[in-house]
Amino acid sequence: MTARSKGLAFAVTAVIIFAAQDVVSKYLGTHYPPIFIIMIRYWAFAVFVLLLSARSRGGIAGAARTARPLLQISRGVILVVQICFAITSFAVVGLSQTQSIFAATPLVVAALSVPLLGEKVGWRRWTAIGIGLFGVLMIVNPVQASFGPTILLPIAGSVIFALYAITTRLAARVDSSTTSFFYTGIAGAVAITFVGPFYWTSLAPEDWIWMAVLCLTGTVGHYLLIRAYDLVDAVTVQQIGYVQVVLVCILGVLIYGEILTLNMIAGAALVISAGLFTIWRESRKARMNGPSLPDQE
Repeated sequence: MTARSKGLAFAVTAVIIFAAQDVVSKYLGTHYPPIFIIMIRYWAFAVFVLLLSARSRGGIAGAARTARPLLQISRGVILVVQICFAITSFAVVGLSQTQSIFAATPLVVAALSVPLLGEKVGWRRWTAIGIGLFGVLMIVNPVQASFGPTILLPIAGSVIFALYAITTRLAARVDSSTTSFFYTGIAGAVAITFVGPFYWTSLAPEDWIWMAVLCLTGTVGHYLLIRAYDLVDAVTVQQIGYVQVVLVCILGVLIYGEILTLNMIAGAALVISAGLFTIWRESRKARMNGPSLPDQE
């Protein structure tokens, strides 16, 4: 098996694991406070991050060394907030609708990169963004559905994750991926620990098993994703990530009896297509013109 084949296998396996993790997150988030569930999950994730950092060049001290500590800490806090929105949305909105809306995140990143990163987006990507946002409207279906505040959860989650992606880009300009990964886990764990104990509750004995599964899938999934990025270009890994949307929708129907309407399927197809095009355009721009040049095609 070639290095690229291994990387693709790692990426696909990670996506499958993350889809299973979403299913478990919905179950636990429905029966227990999501913030409490996330705190336990982050404690396990922080241990994993510390172990990996200890094995890296320079050890934990080297991984923690950053040129922009406030930015790195903010990244970690932003991500843990996003996960709170995600698991809450899984519980009250549903896996299928939430993940379909989350698929628009690359489009939100492209739009926000203009004011926040000073990047220039050409008419082709603006068109893709517009098509993708129309797809989100189809998923939400405000004409036939009652537009309640709960639908704002996945929309806010997508925007927050886009902010995390943009701050990660900023951090990548001055810090290594090892440092960014360190603060993703440690800053997030510290932040949620300030809040999580107020939501402490007793888990049923059998649910501690599911909690262990959640922690294990998160750890293994992140490790496989890291290995995938070591062997395959980031664009390919991002594209494979869209498989998670399809898997989660299928699992939501099979396990939780969620209903996929025609407008949700059509909207998700538009969002995924626009997202894939946006990822491809950004990759093509970086290869041909350099990331600092405008996209005028």
